[in-house]
Amino acid sequence: MAGLSATGALSPRTVVAHTSGAHGLVVLGEVNGLALHPAMTFTGTDADLARLPGIAWGVTARDRVFAARLVTELGGIPEWIAEQARPTYHAALAHGANHLVTLVNEAADLLRAAGVQRPEVVLSPLLHAALDNALAMGDAALTGPVSRGDAGTVRKHLDHLTPESAPAYLALARRTAERAVAAGRLRPQDAILLLDVLSTVGSPA
Repeated sequence: MAGLSATGALSPRTVVAHTSGAHGLVVLGEVNGLALHPAMTFTGTDADLARLPGIAWGVTARDRVFAARLVTELGGIPEWIAEQARPTYHAALAHGANHLVTLVNEAADLLRAAGVQRPEVVLSPLLHAALDNALAMGDAALTGPVSRGDAGTVRKHLDHLTPESAPAYLALARRTAERAVAAGRLRPQDAILLLDVLSTVGSPA
């Protein structure tokens, strides 16, 4: 930005915007800038544009009125993000969206290993319901063996997972157990055996 300013390419009235999620205004230096990040996944297909109307945009701006008008004209909803909170904001989106793709594909691979020919038919209604419930109910949407403290089933899962899938399952099961206990979905006394399995499996000998 300093180079462009020095060449005169940027006038005092020029507004510069970037769409990085992790960065705010610091990377733009002293120019009149906006950080406008569309909270949407883009795969380079024709479906991308159709997903834009109505989505949130993570906005960091000195001129909030101008930024809000611009985002609104793009069909979006401004969500104001403080400069120092941009990395946390972006980590949340990457954790939720990018890792979701990996998680879904891991589940699909396991179903194929179990002999299911069309994993998407099995997963689609289940995962859509789980996502809807999670967004509406938070941790109250937790179901399954971890939320029940069913250590035996979890141990059986771990015994049958591939070496590639087991570490991710284990990490998510541990975090699920922590959240289930904190939310009151799983009583601490009912979690003892489960937590023992989760703390010993995958630990160094």
